[in-house]
Amino acid sequence: MRIWLLRHGQAHPEARTDAQRELTDYGRDEVHQSLELLRGRSLDAIFVSPYVRAQQTAALVRDALASSAELHTVPWLTPESDPRDSLGKLQRLSGQELLLVSHQPFIGALGGLLVHGHRQQPLSMHTASLAMLEGEELIAGLMSLELLAHPDLR
Repeated sequence: MRIWLLRHGQAHPEARTDAQRELTDYGRDEVHQSLELLRGRSLDAIFVSPYVRAQQTAALVRDALASSAELHTVPWLTPESDPRDSLGKLQRLSGQELLLVSHQPFIGALGGLLVHGHRQQPLSMHTASLAMLEGEELIAGLMSLELLAHPDLR
């Protein structure tokens, strides 16, 4: 099984609520750079936070890849979600190649849980960072980190 973790691109700092913050132009560019690493992949599904910036990020990925993967908006990928609860939900999903689009601190904590088996070593996920984890089964501590890439847009 392969799990891709993508943090949303840079978002505007101000909005009526945190959930309504939109991507900046720079954030869109970051996402476009990161999605190059997904080209040629056949994603089974894309799971995304309901927050606007994550939705925009997921849509950019799906459109650029011309992917037929369904976008599933789920409430368990928000910044304050519990990685252990989310892992339980992920274990009930089908598919061999999934993309999760979410936020810090959640996405780094989930990655750390999957790789190390605990949350004390989260993955360093900058805006639009992309991680790929592989393993026979989706079990905490049994996934291996195969890729961790950060956009470089100087």
